Amino acid sequence: MSASVSDALPSDPVATGTDSFRFDPGSLRACFAGRLLTAEAELAPFLRDWRRRYTGRAFAVAQPDTAADVAAVVRWCATHRVALVPQGGNTGLAGGATPDVDGRSIVLSLARMKRVRAIDPLNDTITVEAGCTLAEVRAAADAAGRLFPLSLPSEGTCTIGGNLATNAGGVAVLRYGNARELCLGLEVVTADGETWHGLRGLRKDNTGYDLRDLFVGSEGTLGVITAATLKLYPKPAAQVTALAALDDLQGALRLLELARAHLGAALTAFELVSEPCIELVTTRFPDQRRPFAQRSAWYALLETSDPEDETHASAAFEALMQRAFDDGAARDAVVATSAAQARRLWALRELVSEAQALEGKNVKHDVSVPISSIPAFVERAGAALAHGVPGVRPIVFGHAGDGNLHYNVSPPADRCGPAHEAEVLALQPAINRIVHDAAYAFGGSISAEHGLGQLRRDEVARYKPAIELALMRRIKQALDPLGIMNPGKVLPPG
Repeated sequence: MSASVSDALPSDPVATGTDSFRFDPGSLRACFAGRLLTAEAELAPFLRDWRRRYTGRAFAVAQPDTAADVAAVVRWCATHRVALVPQGGNTGLAGGATPDVDGRSIVLSLARMKRVRAIDPLNDTITVEAGCTLAEVRAAADAAGRLFPLSLPSEGTCTIGGNLATNAGGVAVLRYGNARELCLGLEVVTADGETWHGLRGLRKDNTGYDLRDLFVGSEGTLGVITAATLKLYPKPAAQVTALAALDDLQGALRLLELARAHLGAALTAFELVSEPCIELVTTRFPDQRRPFAQRSAWYALLETSDPEDETHASAAFEALMQRAFDDGAARDAVVATSAAQARRLWALRELVSEAQALEGKNVKHDVSVPISSIPAFVERAGAALAHGVPGVRPIVFGHAGDGNLHYNVSPPADRCGPAHEAEVLALQPAINRIVHDAAYAFGGSISAEHGLGQLRRDEVARYKPAIELALMRRIKQALDPLGIMNPGKVLPPG
């Protein structure tokens, strides 16, 4: 008979493993309802991250049906000192939902917990389980005549639990905020297997520490989010999407300033796209046409959501662009006159990462700086790269309305493709240091919306003050003293 998990693992904290580790699934299978996967072929999809950067090992994947089942699995893991890796849709970009390579973890997949528990249109709230995909949440809100505004390209696969665990951003943060701002209450299974029932649909609750904010953005290192109560909004009566051509980033900031003044809360998105991005997308996807006859250094993609009607929305946008032309903030603009045209304009922004991936390996960054510092940051990072890693190509785009840029770096055009992947990976540490140092110099962050996971875990020690890391470790120790919750993520060693 196989040794029990408690026999195989030493006492807390969670131990590192050996290849001789054996697992008898009987006691785990008996403690919860749902699926337990142990066959190698069944485990494989849960052990590799979306970017195919990390591949881990685990001896099982548990897929509970209810929060009570999740609590039972966590209690089993606490009893046997087994590490637990929570996972939603496995679409994360920092390796935060991928187990390590020692093979002594359980992946806790929330994929079967997909109920919409309640919708309250008058209170503008929806309560859903963590395994609901973002698309399912948005559809349920839409059916109730409301809008759930979080919007991500992966919405058909990513889950609301994962969105909250990473504090996802997206294109509508300018108007509605990150996932944190869209969450009113949580249901969480703690590291000792207790359940905190905090699904309150309240905008005001000043009765102590905000436990919700501890778990949102914690990437599963403090507990398991099993359900959430989320904010809803009225559906906009009309939307206008437009792309403006800009000479420089100062013009982009001036256009943003004008858009805020003219449109107020109706300004939903303000995305920034550089000329190399447009070149890349139109080259890799020939059906995507250039929006202007003349090339510009930068482009701004704007979306407005008007509470009145199409006529009012169009008039407000026309007034904005006339002022932008008069001020020299923009040189040209194209306004979508149909939903299909709006999708084509958005594709120029949303296909950048895919187009870059088709070229081969590249070095990605998800940084944020104060909006006012965007031009200086881009100039400093570009100059430092040209000096330190000559020939590489910055591919810069992102959410300029909230200061979040995806400052990706591609190798020289003649060094792309599988044959040069090792060269690109060898350059990665130097490129990371240059870009992140530049962001930090302006009071920025090395992870704006993707989280730290394991990708940025060690790097963050260079940029966070020691007191911040010490406080984070104290919180981790208090809430997860056995160290079983998603070990090896977020907190650097030490």
